[in-house]
Formats: sequence, C-alpha cells, structure tokens
Amino acid sequence: MHSADGSLIGHMTPYGPEHVTVLVLIALVALIALRRIRRSARTPQAVDRIENRLRVLGWVLLANSILWTLWGVMPWAWNIEESLPLHFSDALRFIGPLALITRARWAVVVSYFWGLTLNMQSVLTPDVNYFVWPPLEFCEYWLAHGTGVLIPVLLVWGLGLHPTWRGFALAYAATVGWALIAQLGNLLTGGNYAYLHHAPAGPSLLDVMGPWPVYILVEALVSAGVWALITLPWVLVDRRSGALPAGPGGLVRRRPLRSEPDTAHSPVRDTLDTVQG
Repeated sequence: MHSADGSLIGHMTPYGPEHVTVLVLIALVALIALRRIRRSARTPQAVDRIENRLRVLGWVLLANSILWTLWGVMPWAWNIEESLPLHFSDALRFIGPLALITRARWAVVVSYFWGLTLNMQSVLTPDVNYFVWPPLEFCEYWLAHGTGVLIPVLLVWGLGLHPTWRGFALAYAATVGWALIAQLGNLLTGGNYAYLHHAPAGPSLLDVMGPWPVYILVEALVSAGVWALITLPWVLVDRRSGALPAGPGGLVRRRPLRSEPDTAHSPVRDTLDTVQG
C-alpha cells in the first residue's frame, strides 16, 4: 500500500514496544482460547457451539480479507509491485478463514504448515511499512499474521485435526504451486511477491540463507525439514491413540475432543497440561 505520491510515511521498529505487545497478545489469545475450548467441550452440544463460533470467526475474517484486498486496488493505495494478493500471507488470509468455515482438509493442512512457518517469519521478523494510514495498516498486518498463527493452533491443538504425511505432501505441493504463480506475477509486474527476487528490506531468516537465488533453494530444503519435524509428532501420537482419518484423502486424522469417545487424552488437555507443567 502506498500514499498518493508513493512515499513511505512510517515504519514499525522490530522488537519495539508495538511488536513486543503484539507478540505477547498473540500468545495470550492462543492460551486463553485453548483453555476455553478445554473447559467448554464437555458435551456434544458444547462441541457444536465451539465449532459454530469458529465458523462465525472464519466468516468475519474472510469478509475482512476481501475488504482489505479491495482496499489494495483503490487508487490511493494501488501499486502494481505490491498490491496484488500474491504473497503467501495474502493467500493465507483466505485459506485460514476457509479452514475455519468449511474444515476442508486441504485448507487445514496448508494453514498449519504455512501459518506456523512461512507466516511465522513475518511475525518474528516483521517488515511493516506505512504508506497511507498507519493505524489501519498496522492492524491489518497483525490481524493477518496473528490469525495466521492462531487458526492452526485452534484447528490442530483445539479441534484435534492432526496433519499426516499426505497432508505434508499436499501442503508442500501447494507451496511450490503458489511460488510459481507469484513468480509469474513478478515477471509481469517487476514486483517481489513471495520475496522470490530479493529478501525483505528488514532483517529476516532469508539473510542467513545466502544470496539470491541460493536462498530460495535453501528455504525450500529447510522448509521440508522443519515441516517433517512438525508432522512426525502428530503421526506418532495418532498411531499410538488409533486416531482415524478425518475425511477423504487421509490429509488429517481427528483426535476426539473431551465430550467425544476416547476423551481421556484431549489434544487441548494434553497441550495445556504441558504448558502448566
């Protein structure tokens, strides 16, 4: 987003007061939401209410994503090198809400892998520039990236939808596919969507992965390794508990909430017990 003359009017300092406050808020919201799910999921009716509330949240976030995308193509904000929704975070703005609304298994696994890795880079090493209206741009940046973390936490630890190796493979294929789309956009616009032409201006993990285009290959290999590490524990847990595939394709397995069968070990309960020591 740019001002009328395309000039930068502000920038958020990484690990300044605003950044630290948002990081703390994201962590608190995640813990409070998981605790609320644990305490509320006592009957099938309560589980239904939880899932319905998450669907409502999904619709709200989806509406916001549509409005923010439209804002980006308005004359006062339009810049062909930045306004197209071709970053991974732009796609995640829509995929995450769709996962909450529909529980589509492909959306769940993509939200999990993108939200907790690719999106996490923007949470931990943000590059927040202001071009039009700083309060709105600040809120939209953190709404997108904050919910990019919270949605997979709620779906995977909260509702017990665990990714499988097939889900890993689908999410990785989706990543390659979206990178190709973003690169096509870069070739047509001269932009740097998905940071495929150079690293962000501010500090980021890409800085330690070598120069362009080496960092693209390194990031692809590192992502594959990290994604395998965050898939393996769920595979082992589900194998031990006998969790069944949830839906066609075997992309996720569902571990029941407390009010459902096999409630002795709710994923939310296990997570919170670990956090609480």
